[in-house]
Amino acid sequence: LVEINAINLRDFTTDKHKTVDDVVYGGGPGMLLKPEPIFKAFDYIKNISKNPYTIITEPWGKTFNQEMARKLAEKEEIVIICGRYEGVDERVKTLVDEEISIGDYILSGGEPAALVIMDSVIRLLPGVLSDDESKEVDSFSDGLLGYPNYTRPAEFRGMKVPEVLLSGNHKLIEKWRRFQKLKRTYKNRPDLLEKAKLSVEDKQLLKYIIEGKEFEDLIKEGKIA
Repeated sequence: LVEINAINLRDFTTDKHKTVDDVVYGGGPGMLLKPEPIFKAFDYIKNISKNPYTIITEPWGKTFNQEMARKLAEKEEIVIICGRYEGVDERVKTLVDEEISIGDYILSGGEPAALVIMDSVIRLLPGVLSDDESKEVDSFSDGLLGYPNYTRPAEFRGMKVPEVLLSGNHKLIEKWRRFQKLKRTYKNRPDLLEKAKLSVEDKQLLKYIIEGKEFEDLIKEGKIA
């Protein structure tokens, strides 16, 4: 389903020490990845592939999200250039289609970010997940966070599974799940609600949530059936 090739930049150096980094012109702390090994590695990749979509992990890149993962999943081949030290020589950017960040924090290198991107993209490919429906209801798949899930036993250390999930009423269960998605998003990531495509019913549920009502309250009040 997926083929992954790791390219070692040291294989594309010419000196006996296999040097891939050097000091920064103009002075400054740290070392910078040299352009020659990266360009040579990229030339090698182009000879064995078609027209790969090339990204580089950078702290100032676009923040990675589910929409970007879906777009990348449509690409036939992807190259991820991982920065190290103080980053890469700016001339390397002429090879790049997109700069991507996975968040506002510092990593020692771009490899962990590349793994995050790879995992998020690969799981969207046909046949990777045993249950294709699961990726459709994941958090962010519709712009909202996911709903709470429970499994057996129905009661554990005094904590009970919500009765609606045991009712067998699938229509009501779907409404409960939608309510919980909206509630969790409102509580933890209200910024997502600004971009989410909300139906008239969603907006009404959100109004109840803002008022502090629980799903069970709405059933008792006859506002949900």
